[in-house]
Amino acid sequence: MAEETRLRIRDVAKTLRYVPHGGARSLITSKTTAIGVLLPDLYGEFFSEVIRGIDLAARHSGYHLIVSSSHNDKAEIEAAMRAMRGRVDGVIIMSPDIDAQALMANLPDSHPVVLLNCALRGAAFDSVNIDNTRGARAIVRHLISHGHRRIAIIAGASRNVDGHERQLGYRAALRDADLDRNSHWEPPGNFTEDSGFEAARSLLKLRSRPTAIFAANDSMAIGALSALREAGVRVPEDIAVAGFDDIPIARHVNPPLTSVHVPIAELGERATEKLIDGLAHGDRHVRRQDVLGTTLVIRSSCGPAGHV
Repeated sequence: MAEETRLRIRDVAKTLRYVPHGGARSLITSKTTAIGVLLPDLYGEFFSEVIRGIDLAARHSGYHLIVSSSHNDKAEIEAAMRAMRGRVDGVIIMSPDIDAQALMANLPDSHPVVLLNCALRGAAFDSVNIDNTRGARAIVRHLISHGHRRIAIIAGASRNVDGHERQLGYRAALRDADLDRNSHWEPPGNFTEDSGFEAARSLLKLRSRPTAIFAANDSMAIGALSALREAGVRVPEDIAVAGFDDIPIARHVNPPLTSVHVPIAELGERATEKLIDGLAHGDRHVRRQDVLGTTLVIRSSCGPAGHV
């Protein structure tokens, strides 16, 4: 059309505050320019960092997000996936309860799916996971290098793949050092500060209490630090504490928390890049299963930083 006509139309649209209807446009293009994100929870720095990474990569490619949480409830997971049908072009899912049957029943075949830290493995789906076992093994070895022989773990939620793999790494490190495993030194947690607080209190009540605590995530480690401080236990002089994830607050607690660094934002970015590649290339997209490495971040909650 003529430039004069185009400008008149834009002026009128601006005066009327006209905005194109995304739903109507998607009927024509068969695209929503939206990505669905399903997480087990939206609380805490870990999930906010994951969402930040997803959002950065999505906006770079012109997509926006529809985010939902399932609280690890299978019915909620399936309901959230059904609610996203027709509203998103693809889905990123983090859930210990997801299975292939639920994905196929609740999402169209045309929807690319990327799994984050899910128990469901195999070549049928793109996935991004963390090398949890190796990271946990490394942090427990670090505690052993400080002379600790009675090392406890505050384990993660029972069905959570991250928690399970981190517990396996903890046990493997004990075996490597010929150290006995004590079931009383493996209290359960649910990745919250409160559960770390309660687990640490239970460990302090043991006749033979540990000299070091490895928490399966930083939130539980921070809760444990609070319980130890309340009980008058010095960290690291009486009990050393270490966590996993290296969330931003870990360096600011007192004492600063030794942790296993996970590139959390990169986890979200990598998943989004896979999803967008699947959207762009359709059947030509090659599904891959990536595992992100971890690194130790040594701070003073385990003793002198130079001791390795």
